[in-house]
Amino acid sequence: MIEVESIDDLDKVVKCVKDSGKKIIILSGTLGSGKTTFVKRFVENLGIGDEVSSPTFSIQNVYGNVYHYDLYNKNINDFLSLGMLEEIEKDGYHFLEWAEELEKYLKQFGFNYLVIRIEIDNNKRIFHCIP
Repeated sequence: MIEVESIDDLDKVVKCVKDSGKKIIILSGTLGSGKTTFVKRFVENLGIGDEVSSPTFSIQNVYGNVYHYDLYNKNINDFLSLGMLEEIEKDGYHFLEWAEELEKYLKQFGFNYLVIRIEIDNNKRIFHCIP
């Protein structure tokens, strides 16, 4: 459990992801919990100068070797039919928002992944890194 009260505190979560050795990360949390903000901090931490935004309407944004997916407006069948599961095999970090339904497919196909659950607690966020 990592308490985040400022943007700088997100570096602890970045370290958690890097230390896990996993390249597929499911970000789970309600609207406004900080999923895209975390991806932005991760990209900055890697020294990539791209501007990070939510891929809600495009399903995928790419920043160097960081792939950012958002399934909010797509169901799992749309994601799979677009060949996005194959995208996850590319070298780099893959952050998936609203992808809880995808977990069973990741397990089924033997993907190694990390789940980060984000809770809102007043003015801070609680990040749970779940291998």
